[in-house]
Amino acid sequence: MSGAGQTNETLADLRREIDAIDEKLVRLLADRLKVVQRVVKVKHRDGLPANIPERVEEVVATVCRRAEAEGLPPDLAELIWRDMVAWIIDYENRHLSAGKPD
Repeated sequence: MSGAGQTNETLADLRREIDAIDEKLVRLLADRLKVVQRVVKVKHRDGLPANIPERVEEVVATVCRRAEAEGLPPDLAELIWRDMVAWIIDYENRHLSAGKPD
């Protein structure tokens, strides 16, 4: 992969680098969803709701702090995570209301 600040980089080089990062992100998101599927089973067993607002805020705050430490704009991290968490809450609600936790 190309190093930061190289002036002889091509757009194709940078696109390959972005594609490789996207591949890793998708793999990590798939891993995250597998854990969410296990969370649904626990929430179903324990009679817990999909949306636990305190946990949502804790997750978003933690991600924003980590984002800032890594040089990622916290508002971008918050936008991405709030959208993802909203989708996941909907996913959990669908599975919890269907009575089948997986």
